[in-house]
Amino acid sequence: MSILQYHRPSMARVSAIVLGAALATSAAGAASASTFLDNYSLVISETTYSNVGAVANLVAGVSQLPGANAGQSVTATSNGSLSTVFNNENGDPSFGVTSAITLQDLNVSGATAKVNGTLNIDPSVVSTSFSSKSELSLNIAQTSGGSVVTFMGYNAGGVGNLDVSNSDTTAFKDTTNPVTSFFAPSAGQTYAFNRDVVAVSASGAVSATQTLAYGGNNGRSAVLAPNGQYYTVGNSNNGSGTPKALTTSTGLEVVTPGSTPNSTMVDSGFTSVSGDKAGKDSNFRGLTLFDGTLYFTKGSGSNGIDTVYEVSNPGGALPTASTANSAQISILPGFPTDLATTKKGGDGGAFTPFGLFFANADTLYVADEGTGNATDAAQHAGLEKWSLVSGVWKLDYTLQGNLIGQTYNVSGTNSGQAGFVDGVETTGLRDLTGRVNANGTVTLFADTATSGGYADNGANPNEIVEITDTLGDTTLPNGESFSVLDGPQYGVRYGGVAFNGVPEPASWALMLIGVASLGGAMRSRRRAVAA
Repeated sequence: MSILQYHRPSMARVSAIVLGAALATSAAGAASASTFLDNYSLVISETTYSNVGAVANLVAGVSQLPGANAGQSVTATSNGSLSTVFNNENGDPSFGVTSAITLQDLNVSGATAKVNGTLNIDPSVVSTSFSSKSELSLNIAQTSGGSVVTFMGYNAGGVGNLDVSNSDTTAFKDTTNPVTSFFAPSAGQTYAFNRDVVAVSASGAVSATQTLAYGGNNGRSAVLAPNGQYYTVGNSNNGSGTPKALTTSTGLEVVTPGSTPNSTMVDSGFTSVSGDKAGKDSNFRGLTLFDGTLYFTKGSGSNGIDTVYEVSNPGGALPTASTANSAQISILPGFPTDLATTKKGGDGGAFTPFGLFFANADTLYVADEGTGNATDAAQHAGLEKWSLVSGVWKLDYTLQGNLIGQTYNVSGTNSGQAGFVDGVETTGLRDLTGRVNANGTVTLFADTATSGGYADNGANPNEIVEITDTLGDTTLPNGESFSVLDGPQYGVRYGGVAFNGVPEPASWALMLIGVASLGGAMRSRRRAVAA
């Protein structure tokens, strides 16, 4: 990778924000005690499987797991060994295991990527689901106090806990959810874990705000906006019923930072999109804020339209809790408008967008995670480049070189268990970020989507890849291919990427309230960039 100068884009300035329920974490061992994130750096999120806690107590043929229906249970088919543990999904579709979250800040300006610092998030406060491939997407906002990284996790999930990603929130109890029915059979009890919006400052301070959204499923992505609000996307509902309360807790949500769990759905009726609905299986995935407008994607699920959406600004401002239902969600002109069921039941060439990166107002890169289907792979799995022409977005080409269909094996150990993952295949890309370079190119970073390997495809060891594209190209160039920035590791899943540019001057001060230690630690690991 050549050394490229980063061209700083214009960025909206944040006027005010309070990050409530803040939890400070020490950056012990860092070169600078006051800085975790550096400029011109790439932040990646990852999670490592640990056979501890409830999962370590699983005994094949003995332990009882939630079944496919509320009130029923099945016998575990595997213990907590990583190589076989997700076979438990055969009887328990809700099966999942929580794991710890790690952020790494990488210097990617030279031929070899170097670790600036690593931050381990205390899983007793915030955790993730190891096999939930759509979790841990990252976004970065610039503030007067430095950069702030945002993502979503589970409140107090711990490590090795079961089925948290399909649990209810504290606000709503779905009696048809098999997770709730199994773990909380007594009247008045709940097996509930709120979804957290997590913010990490440049110094490594961590704050968490609980939301009331995405009960029965997971939150995917969070953005800190210039108005001091969080915006999130995700999915919800794990039961056979559709409680009215749940139908208003999925999709695009606005969350006010603070100690009180809250969330308000934006455009709850989804009235502007024919054939779509903001209820069960909406499966919203990627989210970004560009030039004062929110954009998000839907790339999975049995209902609605798998496409890219934009959000209107009521009264010329981003929607807030009070104006959320005045906003309108619409499909970005030129992007697919056909129902997901039509594509997935037809030729298999399903459009499955995930991450978004605007190189400028007229150039949008879209990460498509693919399905593994041959038709899909030939059409658009990988990295799509779109150009805005006369107000309509046009797909220029899809970058796939040395990516789609590539297979690899992964060997290693985890918690004393020897393991070998055979035949992992790259089907596409998930989270996406980039930097625009002064020489007319753009360098893009993404984490890969995979199939094969473990019983649960989401748990496959994936990769962080990069590619440099000429910004002005509108036809597929010859010879452009992806290189591996961070290779697969046994028992590790990469979740998100975000590039950190030079902060703009801003007029507000970042405030962290209710500070308590998370006990984060720093570690250093050198990462080689593939030639």
